[in-house]
Amino acid sequence: MSDNRHLIWSNYDLDYEDWKDELEAEYPEKTEYERMELMYEINGDYLDDERCNLNIPLSQPILVIADLGRWNGRFSGYKEIKSGNIRDCLYSDTDYSTWYVDKNGDMRCDAVHHDGTNHYLYRTYKDGATEEQIDRLKEKIYDGVVTRADITRVTKRLGDEIGKVYGWEFPIRQPQREEAR
Repeated sequence: MSDNRHLIWSNYDLDYEDWKDELEAEYPEKTEYERMELMYEINGDYLDDERCNLNIPLSQPILVIADLGRWNGRFSGYKEIKSGNIRDCLYSDTDYSTWYVDKNGDMRCDAVHHDGTNHYLYRTYKDGATEEQIDRLKEKIYDGVVTRADITRVTKRLGDEIGKVYGWEFPIRQPQREEAR
């Protein structure tokens, strides 16, 4: 993981060599194959731990902005996590997922599946965002014409709340002119 990303959890590219010594010491009676299966199981349990760590209810729903890799190309999309709880971001139906917070304090996920890779950006609506602003943002996402300024005008990053749990800090972003409107 680069210095620009703070890893929350991943099951992508697990390396048995990183786990081998500990698993062999703790489970000498198991075969290497059984220990490898155990590695995936234990890593999966760590995801449950992260859901507990990130049981952070927010005042607004979470908007997931998606860049979807499908068999027939890339598409934009979105969904809402109505609960507004950060832990509910940590679910995926893909083969491999990596959740992290980037250098800008944005929670993201790279999710690999049989057709390609999906990239997700998780943001929460600003308390003062109007339904009209939210609907306009969703339309731009759906049409594939959304800009960073559009996103930051209506939503805010999750990294600050996540950083409180893990001791991570992110640069304070100066509001852009569009955000102040």
